[in-house]
Amino acid sequence: MLKTRITDHKNFFYSGATLDVKWRTDKLIALKKTVKKYQNEILAALKADLNKPALEAYASEIGYVYDEINFIVKNLRAWNRPVKVPTPFFYSGSKSFIQPEPYGTVLIISPWNYPILLSLLPLAGAIAAGNCVVLKPSEYSAAVSQILEKIINETFESSHVSVVQGAAAETQDLLKEKFDFIFFTGSSSTGKIIAQAAAQSLTPTALELSGKNPCVVHKDAEIDLAAKKIAWGRFMNCGQTCVAPDYLLLHNAVKGRFIEALKKYICLFFGNDSEQSPDYGRIINQKHFERLTKIMNSGRIIFGGKTNPQTRYISPTILDEIFSFDSAAMREEIFGPIIVYSTYEDIKRAVSIINAKPKPLAAYLFSADKYIQNYFITHTQSGGVCVNDVMLQSSTRFLPFGGVGESGLGRYHGKAGFECFCNKKSILISPPKADMKLRYPPYKKFTYFMLRMFMR
Repeated sequence: MLKTRITDHKNFFYSGATLDVKWRTDKLIALKKTVKKYQNEILAALKADLNKPALEAYASEIGYVYDEINFIVKNLRAWNRPVKVPTPFFYSGSKSFIQPEPYGTVLIISPWNYPILLSLLPLAGAIAAGNCVVLKPSEYSAAVSQILEKIINETFESSHVSVVQGAAAETQDLLKEKFDFIFFTGSSSTGKIIAQAAAQSLTPTALELSGKNPCVVHKDAEIDLAAKKIAWGRFMNCGQTCVAPDYLLLHNAVKGRFIEALKKYICLFFGNDSEQSPDYGRIINQKHFERLTKIMNSGRIIFGGKTNPQTRYISPTILDEIFSFDSAAMREEIFGPIIVYSTYEDIKRAVSIINAKPKPLAAYLFSADKYIQNYFITHTQSGGVCVNDVMLQSSTRFLPFGGVGESGLGRYHGKAGFECFCNKKSILISPPKADMKLRYPPYKKFTYFMLRMFMR
């Protein structure tokens, strides 16, 4: 059954139907129209799976998808044009250019934390590039996965885009098939499994992973505003955001003021009892709830720490200063509403702490000092950097988004999303009668002399 589906996709691709740019833009416009049709159902599904408030769900998922599709439709024809490049003198009369072409049939495996955004954004890029797509949404966000399948089935021919539901077994079955490209968003541990499977058939991949994102608050930072922004970024979607600040490095001079300001904004955002707040999410499932409670109990709780297993509620929690970077809170990405911190005296010490860990998806710095900003940017490695704010670098279509090292491979968003799903084909066209006779044997000394003159 699965092999038949993949064959149908490949046959549809080789029919040439996806090559027409207008056809692609029409499909993207149709996708946007169908998402709008089911917008209320999407909001309800996000509420059921993650307890996402409507405003947050629209701003961080649905509205972002609309904006991305609008941007692609406006620019796709220009992006898809061949780009002329110079031709060496020796090939006089020839023309060289780079032509973006679709990979063919691609597999997109999407996660549960932003299940609409992280399914439809790569899907839009794949369609824009002219591919056929098999979409595998997460079984954890079951309500959203069902509405996604309804949207896809209503918008696309089944041989163009289809959905495969299921859990790990279904994903493993998909990975046994030969795709032309694989796009995965999820944890680094699962990303390694995807990469190993893809390597068996040398299938190119984009891996949008995660990591422990550091957030440095220097002594000259606007402390109150920094705490406000960090509280928003850390506890949005109940902390289940891959680019959220994961741990704090606070300058000794501002530690006390910052922690008090952070507590203040948590209460301002979610009230004194966040369990009753309509703007606060829930943990996706019991497995992750239990993992987070273990992390939370591994340190000294100085704020929050309340839980409700029945509703998978964990309150916004601050753990006291960490003195061992081998602690449970520092061994893995937290990916929940818990934040930990350590202190430093010199920016070089903060950078050395960051560089001792795998390269993160994002790195954050709060400082007005241009020297500190430049030192931080040039001496740390990460998928992206944001100075004096959090997460904004990942939400602009003009900045390619992705990780480096263990935090990922490949970039997308905006034009980068189109390019992610394209092979940049190099093409050289020579005139029919053009010929460079000097290249043929028997070689002469004069030819060697001339070659050295031109290529020295």
